[in-house]
Amino acid sequence: MNDTDPILSKVRKLLALAEDPAATEHEAEVYTAKATQLIADYGIDRALLARADPASDPVRDRLVTLDAPYAADKLDLLATIAQRLRCTAVQRTRRGDGPRELSLHLFGHASDLERAELLFTSLLLQTATALARTPVPPREHKAAFRRSWLAGFRMAVGRRLDEAESRAEAAAAERYAASGTSTALVLADRSTEVVAAMETTYPRLGTSRPRALSGSGGAEGWAAGQRADLGGTRLGGGRRSLARGG
Repeated sequence: MNDTDPILSKVRKLLALAEDPAATEHEAEVYTAKATQLIADYGIDRALLARADPASDPVRDRLVTLDAPYAADKLDLLATIAQRLRCTAVQRTRRGDGPRELSLHLFGHASDLERAELLFTSLLLQTATALARTPVPPREHKAAFRRSWLAGFRMAVGRRLDEAESRAEAAAAERYAASGTSTALVLADRSTEVVAAMETTYPRLGTSRPRALSGSGGAEGWAAGQRADLGGTRLGGGRRSLARGG
């Protein structure tokens, strides 16, 4: 983690305020919205700097093991965040004598991996606080309700991240044009490098199956994801599915 960058230091402080259980929903919304837009702007700035000095932001990888409870739901959240922040994700499942172990192998430029880790860590804490405040309906299975809640939260966050990234790209268009290129071209080149690194490590990949969820918490989770308000605008489109490795 980059502990000296002033922008990331500010992001950490804002996210710490949003994570505080004493923060109201409105306060958490304001802090998280500001932090997320700073994260998006930081990613665009680093991409432009790396065009002049590619060694300043190399492609790297990171293996993250997801712990119970709700390991699969945490994995889905991390994959959603990572993909919106221009990383790729490969799900790994290890089966042995005990419980299966789920992990996510992330590939991305160093700055994008750092952005994803910052936001994922914060949102895990925010979901824990929000779930603790959300009663499970009578006669409904607690785990089923919470899994569907987490799915709704994840989808709302993913849509808002799309929009935050789009705003950052649009705001930087003139700066990129002044350097003789465009945001679309630079980001496409960076994505190509990331996919190449993933395919070198995993030349044969399958596609993960959609999960079937039975709980009724999706709407409340979606609303909580909107209260996290990753940018403050209405919701947009989706992205490609998660790859799966052995």
